[in-house]
Amino acid sequence: MSRKRIVILGGGTGGTMTANRLRRRFDADEAEIHVVDRDDRHVYQPGLLFVPFGLAHVDEIVRPRRRQLRNGIVFHENEVQAVRVDRDEVLLDDGVVLPYDALVVASGARLQPEETEGLTGPGWNERVFTFYTPEGAEALRGALERFEGGRLVVNLIDMPIKCPVAPLELAFLADWYLRERGVRGRTELVYATPLDGAFTKPIASEHLAGLLAEKEIELVTEFNVGDVDGGGGTLTSYDGRELEFDLLVTVPLHGGAPYVERSPELGDALRFVPTDKRTLQTLARPNVFALGDATDLPTSKAGSVTHFEAEVLTENVARYLAGEELEAGYDGHANCFVETGFRKALLIDFNYVTEPLPGHYPTAFGLPLLRESRLNYLGKLLFQSVYWHALLPGRDIPGLGPAMPTAGKRRVA
Repeated sequence: MSRKRIVILGGGTGGTMTANRLRRRFDADEAEIHVVDRDDRHVYQPGLLFVPFGLAHVDEIVRPRRRQLRNGIVFHENEVQAVRVDRDEVLLDDGVVLPYDALVVASGARLQPEETEGLTGPGWNERVFTFYTPEGAEALRGALERFEGGRLVVNLIDMPIKCPVAPLELAFLADWYLRERGVRGRTELVYATPLDGAFTKPIASEHLAGLLAEKEIELVTEFNVGDVDGGGGTLTSYDGRELEFDLLVTVPLHGGAPYVERSPELGDALRFVPTDKRTLQTLARPNVFALGDATDLPTSKAGSVTHFEAEVLTENVARYLAGEELEAGYDGHANCFVETGFRKALLIDFNYVTEPLPGHYPTAFGLPLLRESRLNYLGKLLFQSVYWHALLPGRDIPGLGPAMPTAGKRRVA
């Protein structure tokens, strides 16, 4: 085929993996690959959870985006102004136009704290924090070091969010951290969620609610935050309920990248990109694909999802450019390590149709599912090395394909 141009919007997990996989797939004379991102800071986002507790440092989890891309990939440090799907081109903020034969939207989700009344007002980064940014996680570290007891509320404003289990993990780690410091007995820990349970999947939700109860963390459900009074220390829900706090750790509203709104036909009302849930081809145009947090897919916005999607998407971009039928190869597979404190973690594995089940992953002799273990904790720690040295470079990991494995799982009646 003649030399094609593939443009990838986003140099995070999904964009980097996809670019590297495509570079492995195509020789330089077959395809040129361009990656666009607004900055040159690649953040290992699972590591943000550990920063507030002194278990990781920001400089350990942030690396230059350029250095994660294989030779022969062109990196543009620039904002995207708009995508013109009717003209097969991307307009950058500096006026540069990038035409494409295939486009991959991988620009993730953006935090929108300003969308919640009062959230960024008095008390922001003083007694109201988020750990979803390096700066916020570092500021929270200082607040937790100074915390001598009171009411600590962990809250997520609304779904969808990046890594839906992360707020739960924060609550579990706060329980551990405050016990280590000897101030847990003087602390009320509250987990407030807009969901009707601890998590989105019923079986996992039941297990996680049990863990919250064991650790004496109060679970407040169907709490939809309408207003935050950081100065007065009060969260108010739309139904009038109030939660008082001395320290609030919140996960703000999420939305897609701003350029999606400026790009006719590309996104929905939340700026996420409507995408076929099995082929990862968008509904905008046949030559536009999307993966990771940027999509509207009914699965978790998590790194594991992006990894599994990248394998299918790479194959389908190649099939599209070759004029072949796409493969409906992604089944919604997701798995998450859930840090539960005291050097233990829980592992859940599921897809579009199958709930998290007990058993083992990825085979009957693998990691235990739906129960706390030291082995899962070690697995979560090991993942950071796997991320930088295997996943981002686009290497296949034996036994970890995109389809959810059924071996080793036990069906629940």
